Order: sequence, then C-alpha cells, then structure tokens
Amino acid sequence: MNVLDLINQDTDKRKFSFEVLPPLKGTGTDALFATIDKLKGYNPIFINITTHHSEFVYKELENGKFERQRLRRRPGTIAISAAIQNKYQIPVIPHIICSGATIEDIEYELLDLQFLGISNLLLLRGDKAKDDKTFKPTKGGHAHTTDLIRQVNHFNEGFFSDETPIQKPGMPFLYGVACYPEKHEEAPNMEMDLQFLKMKQDLGAQYAITQLFFDNRKYFDFVKKAREKGITIPIIPGIKPFAKLSQLTVIPKTFHCDLPQELASEILKCKTDDDAKTLGVEWTTMQCKELYESGVKNIHFYTVSAVDLVGQVVGKLL
Repeated sequence: MNVLDLINQDTDKRKFSFEVLPPLKGTGTDALFATIDKLKGYNPIFINITTHHSEFVYKELENGKFERQRLRRRPGTIAISAAIQNKYQIPVIPHIICSGATIEDIEYELLDLQFLGISNLLLLRGDKAKDDKTFKPTKGGHAHTTDLIRQVNHFNEGFFSDETPIQKPGMPFLYGVACYPEKHEEAPNMEMDLQFLKMKQDLGAQYAITQLFFDNRKYFDFVKKAREKGITIPIIPGIKPFAKLSQLTVIPKTFHCDLPQELASEILKCKTDDDAKTLGVEWTTMQCKELYESGVKNIHFYTVSAVDLVGQVVGKLL
C-alpha cells in the first residue's frame, strides 16, 4: 500500500507511526516484537526499520598490534521488514542507505524487496563511520542521498545500474527522505539545507520525516520556510520523549538539536530518571497535541530506549 495515501487519508483520527531497530546480531526477535506488541493496538499507519551496514572495529592482537575487522551488529533489515509485515499486517518502510553499501549492494536490496512485495522506502545517506571526521562513501557506492534517489528512479524505470534492461520490472518503489528542522550538522546553512530537500522532492521524494526536535517553534518555522521554497510534500514531525537526566547534555550533542529553555529548566528540577521520564511524557504529550491541532496528520515516534514512554504518550493522544 502507498504510505503517502495513508498519510494523506482524509480522517479526523489522529495518526502515528514509529521507528524500530533490527535485533542485535544473535539476539533474536523477541525484544523487537515486544516493542511492536506494545504499540500495535493503537493502529500505527506504518513502521520504519533502520539499516545499519558494516563498520570497522579494531581488535588487539597478542603481539600488541591492532587488526581492523569489519563488524555488522544489526543485520537483517530486509528480512525483519518482511517478518513484521507478515506477522502484523502493518506497512513497513525499511531504510535504504548509502553508508557501507555499494551500488550493486543496493541493487540487490531493491530486488529482494520487490520479491517480498515491499514497495515503500526511506532513502538516506546514513551516518559517517565513527572514526571518520566526515562522511566517506564506500568504494563503488554513493556519496549523497540524491545519488541514491537517482539509482532507485532508474530501477523504477526498468534498468539496472549497468543499463541492462530489467526483463520483468516489478512494482515501482515509493520513497521518502529525512529533513532537519534545526539544519543537518554538515549543511553550511539552513538555506542550502532546504535547497537539498527541494532537490530530493524534485527527484521524486513523496514525503519527509524530520530529525527529532523538542521545540515546536523550530518545526513550524522550518515548514514555513520549506513551503516558501516550493517544498510541498508532507513534512512529518519526528518525536521522541525525553527519558533520563543525562540526556540534558547528550541530546544536543548527539542529535544536534536544542532543548527549549522551559524544558531544560524543568529537567534541572528533576531528582531522578523517573522524574525525567514523567516530565518527558508530559512534555511530549503537550508537544504532540499542539502539532495535531496545527493540522499535522501524522506524528512519527523514535522508540529506541523509549518504547514504554511512547506508548504512554500515544495512549493519551489517540
């Protein structure tokens, strides 16, 4: 089913979606399915599944030297996407990323997804490697999301990356992209960041999901500027409840977003992580109510380390 149709469906009902991570290598699906079980009763319109390609780690040898090894901690995005869609009958949107993947790797991912009947994607560049100061594309891979979009478009048109025609093209992929109400950390300014988003829309992106934010004014201002630039696609707010005291300093550093002064002041009054969680639910509920009342049709929740809190918020909203 076209996720854009679900997003734009004319209904008075408040809608939501959420993101999950594939299981860690060797841990099985119990924890992941438990997450979905807690939220499925609220009828999410789709579930995002993140992708984590291989990264390099260094193992110390007996002689004291270090050997660089490739490790993939969370394999199986495509397989787990199919398992979720089959088990829960909820549309899934796997992430397809440039990071760690060659053009050929991506091509096989697209083929596998078509075989499985999964046609909705979220196209992303992906994070830089931990040891790299800047993003370095994989040899034979893409440097930018726009390059990935062009590959998917070419596949949709019936051609492999080497220009070989696809004998029996499958259902074309529909895709969204990410956006950043407080600017991507690598963008020189908001103006250029919006130009990149407009380019992604013009290439075929049908919606955008934001990085998490805690100040709705940042989202409203971002949407206003985007519309002025001719960006017309739905811009879905991405939300995550504040969950522990340490996040007061961790969140701005990790996600490059500000905590509004009102929230920061209330966090400083919290004595324990339980106090912080209570505050997080209250703040996020207030934040989401304002977003819905402003005309937002769907709110996307990031659930990592916050499944129970997301469940409490959604329970108060729907």
